[in-house]
Amino acid sequence: MWALLAPVGALALIMVIALWPQGNYDRFALDGAMDTTGGASMQVGTVTRSLIQDCPSSMGLEEVGGKTLECNVTYLMPDSGGAEIALEIPPEQLHSREARPGDQIRYLDLSAVGSDSGSPYVFVDFVRTLPMSLLAVAYGLVVVLVAGWRGARAVIGLVGGIAFMIIFMVPALLEGGNPVLIALTGSTAIMFVALYFAHGLNAKTSTALLGTLFGLAVTAGLAVWLTDAAALTGANDEHAMTLSTVVPQISLPGLLICGLLVGGMGVLNDVTITQSATVWELAETAPHATARELFFKGMRIGRDHIASTVYTIAFAYAGAALPILAIAALSDQSFGTTLSSGSMAEEVIRILIGSIGLVLAIPVTTAIAVVVVKATGTGGAHGKASVSSGRRAKLSANDSQN
Repeated sequence: MWALLAPVGALALIMVIALWPQGNYDRFALDGAMDTTGGASMQVGTVTRSLIQDCPSSMGLEEVGGKTLECNVTYLMPDSGGAEIALEIPPEQLHSREARPGDQIRYLDLSAVGSDSGSPYVFVDFVRTLPMSLLAVAYGLVVVLVAGWRGARAVIGLVGGIAFMIIFMVPALLEGGNPVLIALTGSTAIMFVALYFAHGLNAKTSTALLGTLFGLAVTAGLAVWLTDAAALTGANDEHAMTLSTVVPQISLPGLLICGLLVGGMGVLNDVTITQSATVWELAETAPHATARELFFKGMRIGRDHIASTVYTIAFAYAGAALPILAIAALSDQSFGTTLSSGSMAEEVIRILIGSIGLVLAIPVTTAIAVVVVKATGTGGAHGKASVSSGRRAKLSANDSQN
């Protein structure tokens, strides 16, 4: 197994060094687009009260219909100090969730440069740092309490993997590097470190890693082909359009391929480590089972895993795409037209590619696990059972002779 994995790991390390970003991109390219230069600044304030009164944006403008426009005006106390300010939050935001006293809001302060709208303050977003931080802490505690030290290692590996993506993969993409090479290199490096760190340096983990690498290769091949064959541009949302404007060297279709591989990496890791552990458990409970029996028993469990995981992937994307489905229901377009257009087509292809890689990785992982188990034993109960069985057989033979 190491004869297969060691060259792949060494190649991944060499590619990480070769593709390591040099910082040759404008890290502050969006500052001008966000109007945070030239005297304007991004500020945070705490909501104190909300009132229905004259809209700040209509101050100084001509009256409409013989009366001044009224709206919900939110008052904030700036965290940086100073007097209370009046902020007009877009009605579509307030329709979903009103601003309550104690909420923190991020806004753009244009008072130093002037504003043509009559109000020098522009709503940007709610500040969600505290609830998200509490949720992250709760997640870590639950994982550690239930899974113990292995869960703690998994959380640490997750944090390390995300940090590696931010430090290596994202800057390398922004510099215009080859997205497929970056995605394969980054995903392989993350899987090597995360799997061995969380599950230990053993044959079971190596089996899962081989299955994961196979699934990544299949996913990469399908992603490269389908991106061109289905004419996927990757330019179907405001974030992609912003990137294409401020970072013209980045490839949006390549970015889409990279996203497909990163998204598939986590699902593949899940199914391969579970399938590998399944074969080891089956071998320990039935140490004299043949390779054929182990494979088909493992695949019976694997088929259930395939079904449940495919449902998980599909429904996860369907839930994220509910607004698009709702818009389609209000138009005269057919369901097929909706699925094959724009960002919806990208999500459908993402589901199908990820599912194919997942389905193919399970029999491959199962087969590798069976070969390894039959060649080396499980290293645990299997080995002990074999020794005990041999001793029992020898004692029985001696008894019969006596």
